[in-house]
Amino acid sequence: MQRTIRGTALILLTIVSLRMVRAQENGEPSITREHIRAAEFIIGLEFTQAERDSMIQSLEEQRKSYKSLRTVSLANSVSPALQFDPIPSGVAFQTEIREPEWSPVKVRPVPKNLDDLAFASVRELGEMIRRRMITSEQLTRMYLARLKKYGPQLECVVTLTEDLALEQARKADREIAAGRYRGPLHGIPYGVKDLLSTRKYKTTWGAMPYKDQVIDEDATVVKKLEKAGAVLVAKLTLGALAWGDVWFGGMTRNPWNYAQGSSGSSAGSASATAAGLVAFAIGTETWGSIVSPSTRCGTTGLRPTYGRVSRTGAMALSWSMDKIGPICRTVEDCAIVFKAIIGPDGKDASLYDAPFNYTPQVDLKSLRIGYLKTEFDSARVNKAANDSVLAVLRSQGAKLIPIDLPKRYPVGDLAFILSAEAAAAFDELTRSNRDDLLVRQIRNAWPNVFRAARFIPAVEYIQANRVRTLVIQDMQNLMKDIDVYVTPSFGGDNLLLTNLTGHPCVVLPHGFTPEGTPTSISFIGRLFDEATLLAVAKKFQDATDYHLKHPKLQE
Repeated sequence: MQRTIRGTALILLTIVSLRMVRAQENGEPSITREHIRAAEFIIGLEFTQAERDSMIQSLEEQRKSYKSLRTVSLANSVSPALQFDPIPSGVAFQTEIREPEWSPVKVRPVPKNLDDLAFASVRELGEMIRRRMITSEQLTRMYLARLKKYGPQLECVVTLTEDLALEQARKADREIAAGRYRGPLHGIPYGVKDLLSTRKYKTTWGAMPYKDQVIDEDATVVKKLEKAGAVLVAKLTLGALAWGDVWFGGMTRNPWNYAQGSSGSSAGSASATAAGLVAFAIGTETWGSIVSPSTRCGTTGLRPTYGRVSRTGAMALSWSMDKIGPICRTVEDCAIVFKAIIGPDGKDASLYDAPFNYTPQVDLKSLRIGYLKTEFDSARVNKAANDSVLAVLRSQGAKLIPIDLPKRYPVGDLAFILSAEAAAAFDELTRSNRDDLLVRQIRNAWPNVFRAARFIPAVEYIQANRVRTLVIQDMQNLMKDIDVYVTPSFGGDNLLLTNLTGHPCVVLPHGFTPEGTPTSISFIGRLFDEATLLAVAKKFQDATDYHLKHPKLQE
């Protein structure tokens, strides 16, 4: 028996030695027990010496496979053959499709100075264009002038699309004059976060390595907005590769306080909308990138359900978490833009063809509205503003139900799902060392996160997604008993949890800090039920005037 064991060990050592010799002959350092032992420490496991010896050949073969696969060129637009599904087991969704209903709108007389319309809602501007009180070209020239005047100070614009904008505006005016009115976005100027591709214009992703990048196609969202008649006036800033408000040209500013960044990563989209430089903007969110800048700048944002809006033509950061949504000045503006951009495009496999049956005519008494009691009770900042939201809802007949988020699983520890996917999306950037070109090089920035993510084991990534499945089911159990819930925007695990589960969110202003900058509250809805979510959030917004206040801009 001992001879057999010794013989087996001798054979293994011979194989290992031969592999080491081959590796050395090829100029590659061989994997040793010490390498494995060090890796064990990083991943929190411990193997025996015999187990380490047995692994060496497999690890050498895996490393050879990695090297081979890295010869395959993978564009950021290539998604994995694994598809995240946010729908809990056994759940069916509404299929009946009805046309959305928009609220009646009061239209003011056309002012002598068109700048006085800079902060008007999409709904009002659309009605003025429909009635031919103003032209799209007039409106477009006004916003282009404001972008040129205030954009440099706010550092919120990457590229003005002036030629395209004027061409689209004139086309809109011709169509409307001929009686071919496309709807409430026809002729409305807007800006898009510069991670969405646009033909003939740069798409920089806010990052130095890509500052001259041209992707010669329009993203699906851009195409859908063009079909709705909207007018693209600017590509707006984002924190480099969708993190924060620092991009290759500087730091995007909060129009309420130029000493502050506008937060991110939809930094320019929120800043430009809050400053009245566009009628609305398109942002994206993976983990807070609509909620956070909307909070800082006092805009109203919609983060849709995962799988609602096509990401074709958008920079990929996390295939299982990225979402695209509108940043506007009112809740109903978000509904109008959302209606135009949803639905399958035949390219993005993550999309669901679910109806959006919006109507503002909702009775809060008939709905089950929850609130995250622990987060309201424990709030250390903005508590009075938070509590005022509950008071406003109760005054409108809502019977609020205290709830708590599921706590069976460590949600915060699932965050490395995003890190792993982002590192894969920018694998070539890391391996080429061009990540050194990114402006932010601190520990808590993409270059370091991408490198550290290389050490996340595939097994742990998959296990984390299995825990994510359990969290999704827990959220479904919670949402069976309520239609919508309200929460402090950064309360507890809510922001990360709902981005992981794919639930929709509306964020809107609910007050101001002592320094005069905006604060926010968030409403969370059921999967694919943005209609109810927006209607409830609109009830609160209509009862307050925070969204009607605007910053004083510096030239």
